[in-house]
Amino acid sequence: MTSTPKTKIDHVRLFLPGPVEVRPEILDAQTEWMIGHRSGEFANLYARMQPKLQKLFGTEQARVYIYTSSGSGVWESASRCAVRDDRKILHLTSGSFSERWAEVSQLNGKSVDVISADWGKAVKPEQLEEALKQDTYDAVAVVYNETSTGVLQPVPEYAEIVKQYDDTLFMVDMVSCFAGAPVHYDEWGLDVALTSTQKAFALPPGMAFGAVSDRVLARAEQIQFRGSYFDMLQMEKYHKKNNTPATPPISLMFAADRQLDDILEETIEARVARHQQMAEMTQEWATSVGFELFAEEGYRSPTLTTLSNTLNVPVSEMNAFLRERGMVVSNGYGAIKEKTIRIAHMGDCQPEHLEMLFEAIEDYLQQR
Repeated sequence: MTSTPKTKIDHVRLFLPGPVEVRPEILDAQTEWMIGHRSGEFANLYARMQPKLQKLFGTEQARVYIYTSSGSGVWESASRCAVRDDRKILHLTSGSFSERWAEVSQLNGKSVDVISADWGKAVKPEQLEEALKQDTYDAVAVVYNETSTGVLQPVPEYAEIVKQYDDTLFMVDMVSCFAGAPVHYDEWGLDVALTSTQKAFALPPGMAFGAVSDRVLARAEQIQFRGSYFDMLQMEKYHKKNNTPATPPISLMFAADRQLDDILEETIEARVARHQQMAEMTQEWATSVGFELFAEEGYRSPTLTTLSNTLNVPVSEMNAFLRERGMVVSNGYGAIKEKTIRIAHMGDCQPEHLEMLFEAIEDYLQQR
């Protein structure tokens, strides 16, 4: 008698806060025939992506540059092009990635002040309000969704404060929540909003987007040393021709064009609601099995949940178990590695995928 073959797991599903799980249709979209990046075909691809990207950013006013880099490249682009040499930038920090952006500004020769919150906490609007009363800044920079801690910063409230200072630009990293949390560039009065492809946008890594205001370009004209690769004035020159200064990630752009269509078909509102639903599912499940939530109440991310490791789970051991089930979660990051566990519920993840993950983690906990 022939035995039934064991079902094979074709890949490990990623519940990581980047890179995330990518649908086969999106992977396949990268296999379009190659085109020249100075061709009319490329200009058409670039041009048709623009209104879709603008819709996701919530802008009719800003252009959206396409960067061949991670989101970190746009940090450098923003810090170099928006802050004059004799002025200062104010960074709001509450975790590893917001701290790193502040460091990038320093490494690019900018004068930096910082308002910091403990990891797991948010910088409160009144702290920003007080700082802007005390000193003058060319720009305020914040990470909307802190990937290391699972804290969603109150960007709309910050925006109302920064609007009172005409010469202060407002720059927001949206890397781990863009296409998963509310984004209203024009309404909030943003100047730079940046993201990359490998998180809630649900593409492979290697490309970033930056929505940039006219105010930033006017500021950049006053700055002599903007660098080369990330110079926004060069980006603007080529953007007007539906192109990029340097070689773009054409395959990723084909995939992004397909993903933009799919996101808009789902609708932005439905996508944001799905992410919030999955966040609440994860929070409720986590506390029901004995974990605590690391991010403070009222400031919890819709795209990833950071758990305090109150059950003292060895994360690598748990992930070895989960890999046998075809899935994996993320350890804590930086100073809170092993002390926390991160579960991403972003991109094209669905509630039923989380239910499978929760069941597998419970099986692990029971057999410890």
